[in-house]
Amino acid sequence: MKMCRLFLQLFLGLILLPGLAKPDPDPLQDYCIADTKSPLYLNGAPCLNPTLALSSHFTTSALAKPGDTKANQFGFSVTLTTLANLPGINTMGLTMARVDIAANGLVPPHSHPRASEVTICLQGVILVGFVDTSNRLFTQKLEPGDSFVFPRGLIHFLYNVEPKKPALAISGLSSQNPGAQIASRAAFVSNPPIPEVVLEKAFQISPQDVAKIRKNLGG
Repeated sequence: MKMCRLFLQLFLGLILLPGLAKPDPDPLQDYCIADTKSPLYLNGAPCLNPTLALSSHFTTSALAKPGDTKANQFGFSVTLTTLANLPGINTMGLTMARVDIAANGLVPPHSHPRASEVTICLQGVILVGFVDTSNRLFTQKLEPGDSFVFPRGLIHFLYNVEPKKPALAISGLSSQNPGAQIASRAAFVSNPPIPEVVLEKAFQISPQDVAKIRKNLGG
């Protein structure tokens, strides 16, 4: 009987926990401008003295300039707001991102372990999608003004379907530090590398395939 009660408590805890959990803790003050010069290493950043707060701490032009989509083989660039370029965002549980995608470029399947994301297409035509934990694909073609939501932690992608024109999107993420993990790079170019036999069995490919994919991804 006692064991049954323990299992029931555990079961109820697992059900209730997701509803109580939040990506980032709530701030305890109006704002906490990041003191980027502090030597302390915290989950976030120490707060600057509020009497030293300036309007400039709450504004940035970091997203105004196009990113370099030639910097990787996929043809995309992501520019983020950070504590360095927008210190007023500290403890707010938010990140903004500028997403530049070259013609036929791709933001490859990836996930954000600590954030949900909403993306709005500003330029071009972008095919977006995510896969849920039952392997169901949700996809949509976005035109300027259209928005799409990617649930927290799920694999998703953005693809510029235009063969000759670049695309531009802006995303908002529900964490100060959302994290990002590209699925293909995590599997094939981790450090140290995942054993070849694991990749061969997981993807049902040959040792030659593993070597080729690693080379293509820069591993």
